[in-house]
Amino acid sequence: MKEKKDINVLVGSRIKKAREAAGYTQDKFAEMIQMGTKNLSAIERGLVGVSLSTVKRICSTLYISSDTLIMGELDDLNIEKATILVERLKRLTAEQFDLAIDINNKLFEVFSLQKNEKE
Repeated sequence: MKEKKDINVLVGSRIKKAREAAGYTQDKFAEMIQMGTKNLSAIERGLVGVSLSTVKRICSTLYISSDTLIMGELDDLNIEKATILVERLKRLTAEQFDLAIDINNKLFEVFSLQKNEKE
């Protein structure tokens, strides 16, 4: 059996975390990025590397930077905006928070579909 490369494991786990945070199943996300579910699973488990074209589709669909996947970092501007958003979300009731997450996930899904149609 082929040995996993550390970078593939790290990037794969970051892709999985970002996908889950966006509320997508592997099946749904694989469809959105035009990839088979088995291939996505192999990437997320670090069994195989991910191509640059796939990284681009993933980042475009999830609205994250490639730095987030590869280096595990957000750029400074996004950190500042994300911090403000997190602070606002903290003030919501649990029910309001769940609703806000659902709405945002649907909104990003629509953005991704629109972007994919243009490409």
